[in-house]
Amino acid sequence: MTKQAIRPLDGITVVSLEHAVAAPFCTRQLADLGARVIKVERPGSGDFARGYDQRVQGQSSHFTWINRSKESLALDVKQPQAKQALMELLKTADVLVQNLAPGAAARMACRTRP
Repeated sequence: MTKQAIRPLDGITVVSLEHAVAAPFCTRQLADLGARVIKVERPGSGDFARGYDQRVQGQSSHFTWINRSKESLALDVKQPQAKQALMELLKTADVLVQNLAPGAAARMACRTRP
């Protein structure tokens, strides 16, 4: 029986409202260190980085590289039920990472603790 190494962020849950480069790279590092990263994307189109190319089994090489080891959840957070689902998810999260437009997260009232 092989013993699995414990990583520094095992047991940490990160919810991320992210796209493009900076936040996805940040959360990829967190995932590599053991965090469970849940990437919230728009239904239909998702992260626009998905469309950069189609080199990895029809997906963008950049998107595949920068989002490895993450879970993905499609939510239209402008819809009340989806926003409520996000708020419930945030109640169990340790960290929220976002790189939305300035003020967007505040307008949605996103926070990990009441």
